[in-house]
Amino acid sequence: MQKLYIGLMSGTSLDGLDAVLVDFAKTTPQLLGQLSLSMPDDLRNKLLATCNASDINYSDFAYLDVEIARLSVSAIQELLAQTKINALDITAVGSHGQTIYHNPLGNHPTTLQIGDPNIISELTNITTVADFRRRDIAAQGQGAPLVPAFHQSIFHSSNEHRAILNIGGIANITALSRDPKEAITGFDTGPGNVLMDYWHYRHHSSRYDKDGAWAASGSINPELLEIMLNEPYFSAQPPKSTGREKFNMDWLNQRLQQTSNIDDADIQATLCELTAISITEAIKSWAAATEKVIVCGGGAYNTQLISRINNNLDIPIESSAKHGIAPDWVEAIAFAWLAKQTIEKTASNVPSVTGATHPVILGGIFHR
Repeated sequence: MQKLYIGLMSGTSLDGLDAVLVDFAKTTPQLLGQLSLSMPDDLRNKLLATCNASDINYSDFAYLDVEIARLSVSAIQELLAQTKINALDITAVGSHGQTIYHNPLGNHPTTLQIGDPNIISELTNITTVADFRRRDIAAQGQGAPLVPAFHQSIFHSSNEHRAILNIGGIANITALSRDPKEAITGFDTGPGNVLMDYWHYRHHSSRYDKDGAWAASGSINPELLEIMLNEPYFSAQPPKSTGREKFNMDWLNQRLQQTSNIDDADIQATLCELTAISITEAIKSWAAATEKVIVCGGGAYNTQLISRINNNLDIPIESSAKHGIAPDWVEAIAFAWLAKQTIEKTASNVPSVTGATHPVILGGIFHR
């Protein structure tokens, strides 16, 4: 008998909404359908403005909360039409929502993902699980990363120590020991694509540097690289998580002001190297036993970035596609899986990753 779930993921890159339909009836999830809806420019621009704003405009917040939900509904409906599956056959939707604020270490620790699950459930007639991160924060965790438990279930090997590297807007790693009794570790390493995307859009008005071609055309500037690597986040001890609150256009511009006369392509090359080094140093420092890196997320397709990671890390790197899931869909499948855990009343945070005091069941359930 099928166990059908839909997973929705919209990440820090703000490039689109990924949707997957997954059957969890067997040990290995079966991907039955997938699609990605591009983020409309006006919606993306308002999201960026909200993420960077110091004050909340409630009208803008309400607009974004509803529009992300409507985009989610469109993705679900298109996915069901594509796969010819009836909404009543879906156990639940796992909706990550769009993060617009993440501050687990403040005086009022919290994180905020928008995309009203009431609307998603009402308009699709499917039970929806959402707001996955705040219960972990309530248990004194970081609320991120949340996918390591899923990584363990899919990518663990009894033959080798593995690091699962997800390169979205922010990059994160999950360290999986070959010994299943050993605690899982993982954390956000720092910027993935977010700074490269910002710089590329500023100069080329397109959302990302395809294959890292522009970065490959430039030369790494050692002075700028050293200035950026002095960011305290990189040397902070896990558990830790980050987002656009830290690594944004202001962060980059402040560091560019400390240098002068750097070619735009050289800045892109240096940003690519920053991502590569912050990832590789994190693996060397906190996952030193790693024998293989499995990479997923949009950054897996940036050939220049993967080349620079290879240059700084003498460990085999493979795409998650070689292990059964294309890089594009790993996180969306993970949130379908997290919804399944919630529906089955199973804890799915990993305290050794997030720093939570105990395992908790994540997310709120909005019934059909």
